[in-house]
Amino acid sequence: MIIDLRSDTVTKPTGAMLEAMLKADVGDNVFNDDPTVLQLEQKAAAMFGMESALFCVSGTMTNQLAIRIHCSPGSEVICDKLSHVYLYEGGGIALNAFSSTKTLEGDRGRITAAQVEEAINNKNDIHLPVSRMVSLENTMNKGGGSIYNFKEIENIKEVCTQNKLKLHLDGARIFNALVETNDSPLSYGKVFDTISICLSKGLGCPVGSLLLGSEELITQARRFRKVMGGGWRQAGFLAACGIYALDHQIERLKEDHKRAKEIGSLLSKQEFVANVYPIETNIVIFELANKMHASDFVAQMSARGLLCSGFGKHLVRFVTHLDFTDVQMEALEEVFRK
Repeated sequence: MIIDLRSDTVTKPTGAMLEAMLKADVGDNVFNDDPTVLQLEQKAAAMFGMESALFCVSGTMTNQLAIRIHCSPGSEVICDKLSHVYLYEGGGIALNAFSSTKTLEGDRGRITAAQVEEAINNKNDIHLPVSRMVSLENTMNKGGGSIYNFKEIENIKEVCTQNKLKLHLDGARIFNALVETNDSPLSYGKVFDTISICLSKGLGCPVGSLLLGSEELITQARRFRKVMGGGWRQAGFLAACGIYALDHQIERLKEDHKRAKEIGSLLSKQEFVANVYPIETNIVIFELANKMHASDFVAQMSARGLLCSGFGKHLVRFVTHLDFTDVQMEALEEVFRK
């Protein structure tokens, strides 16, 4: 048995999702006439109370499109130093938007309104880039799936409004946060100028992310998506998976969170573990004892049929998902016992 906990992106479509894909009514999305893509975009936008949405190939693309439409050459993006937009998107902020970043030291990836206010550059100082936008990530991947307090997000929005900054949400795993906090997606739509949501992580779709925003912003994003080579044709087959996921696979994220906490409890009892990060959602990050290198641990686990990811010199990440079962959980315990 192979137990794959490298990421929640490794899932395969369920039978019901495949059936939805097979039955999809499709067109040509570059001509904006694929009915299933249009349905998905309208559905996602309505969930968050936003005017429009754009279906894209990945969360990196939706994040980078948001930054591109909010920033101009010489701009600066304020974000946490652990942010996906900064660490894992190939330098896209510089490459796509000709902008720089100011990275902050948050609490497991979560920054505060006070930090944002302090980080904003003096717009009259010609030596400094112009602060244009703030990017938040919820849940925070490198923070072990940590969740923002929505009140702090509202405080950050107030700072952004006062200083005429745009506010973007990298919501790759936003539904993991929402099922835990019971915050309303509509509340998020009122606060953020743009929101990126992934369908290919906890929701179990094979491909796809959405960028949400105003009609004007999404029209701009559609143009830049084309420039990036992101124009789809019969994308409705994949959009059908997204519709199914939004209808059927949000609430079950709680099961992933429950199993993640069970793994965390199990890890805390192991001699090879020095520390386990607090677990709020489906991401488990732990520090290895005795300065064991993560690459060595990952190789040892792989040889035993357990796939995981190194997340730093001595850090390892497990991510639970819909294809990780109770039977696999028992097998995982057996791997640790051996």
